[in-house]
Formats: sequence, structure tokens, C-alpha cells
Amino acid sequence: IEGANAAMLDIDCGTYPFVTSSNCTIGGCFTGLGLPHTAIGEVIGVVKAYTTRVGGGPFLTECINTEGGEWYDAPKDGAEAQYHDKLGQHFEKVGHEIGTSTGRTRRCGWLDLALVKYTTRLNGYTSLNLTKLDVLTKLPCGKLKIAIDYTHDGKVLPSFPSSLKVMGECEVVYEEMDGWTEDISGCRTFDDLPEAAQKYVRRIEEVVGVPIKWIGVGPERDATIELTSGSPKKRAKRS
Repeated sequence: IEGANAAMLDIDCGTYPFVTSSNCTIGGCFTGLGLPHTAIGEVIGVVKAYTTRVGGGPFLTECINTEGGEWYDAPKDGAEAQYHDKLGQHFEKVGHEIGTSTGRTRRCGWLDLALVKYTTRLNGYTSLNLTKLDVLTKLPCGKLKIAIDYTHDGKVLPSFPSSLKVMGECEVVYEEMDGWTEDISGCRTFDDLPEAAQKYVRRIEEVVGVPIKWIGVGPERDATIELTSGSPKKRAKRS
């Protein structure tokens, strides 16, 4: 069974009212297909190496082109300012972030693991498929950021906010990691990846608490690293 929409568009558990009209989390398999919960075995969460969204709704890690921002892209010769800053434009252009059905440019930002932890709790992921890791190659800033948690009124929230008002008042807790410049599209084993890319994958596993079994490193059909022996961290220890 393949889900068609992202978990945060779920009408009950998503960022209402910025949602679709049905349940696109694991619950939709039961209510929409009439399956018992015992029919579900493995639940694979498909997660980009950065975060995107189409249309309106909260997006705390979005790379908006704000004047005075570190990666602000100033308009030239009276042209209209870009929506994304230089980092967001990198995600948008290198990742070809155009909505498949809408044709709209997707909003882009840093990987939001606070959100991924929430969807993991909703869906009970048994493993993750991390896609588009190659898009993070040669970022303009040379560094990576991962959103780990949200804070509200100076306190780390224990779970994803249920109120859009609260979410709009949240601050993001980021971790910074080294980036990489090597082309990874030809990598076919975890050990082929640059050390910085390996550390990025391992950190995602640590924060989310779910093993990554597949890593997408390019647009080609075979541009996937399959981790058949458990998590990269465990594999590295055995090697």
C-alpha cells in the first residue's frame, strides 16, 4: 500500500485547516480499505533529506528570502524578489521541487525532525527511506542544519504542537553539521558516502529512533543505497 499525500496533510492529525480531505496517515489503510490492524506489517516512512511543502500552512524551517537574512538574495535591476533565499533556491532548483499535480513550486527548508518524530508516532514507522540526499551536495553555506525540537516560551515542547497559534509562536532548535562537496550520485554502498553525509544519516536515525534502510542519492532508478544489515551505525561498528 502506498500513501499518496504527506502525513501532515491528514485531515485529523495534520496541520488543519491546511490539509487534504482524507486520512493519509496509517489510519487511512484501516478506514479506507477496510483492513484490520493485524494486516499491516512493515511501515516505511519516506522522508526527504530536507523538508518541503506545497501551498499554505505552517513551515518553521522554511528558507524564506528575508531582507537582512544571512542568505538573502537581493533583487537586481528592479526585479521582483525571490520567495526563497539562496539556500531555499538551491533545494528548489537542484531538487526540482515542482508539485506533480499542482505544478506549483514547493516551499523548501531545512530537515524538520521535530515533525518527523511526530509522524513517526502517528504511523509507527519500522524503517525510513531517506530520499534526495544528493540535493544537499555543495550547499551555498557549506554547512547543514537539522531541526531537532521546537521551543515555546523558552521551553522545549515535549510533543508536536496541536495549536497553529502555538506553532506560530515557536522557535526552532537547530543542530549544525558539516556539509560535503563530493558528487554522491554514483555511491551504491553506505561506505561510499563522504564522512559528513554518513554522519548526517546517522544523526537522523539517532533523533528519530528509527533505522534508515534506503538512501536516495540521485534521480536514476538505481541511485539507491540499500542498507540490508540494519542501521548504518551498527554496520559501521561491524566493519
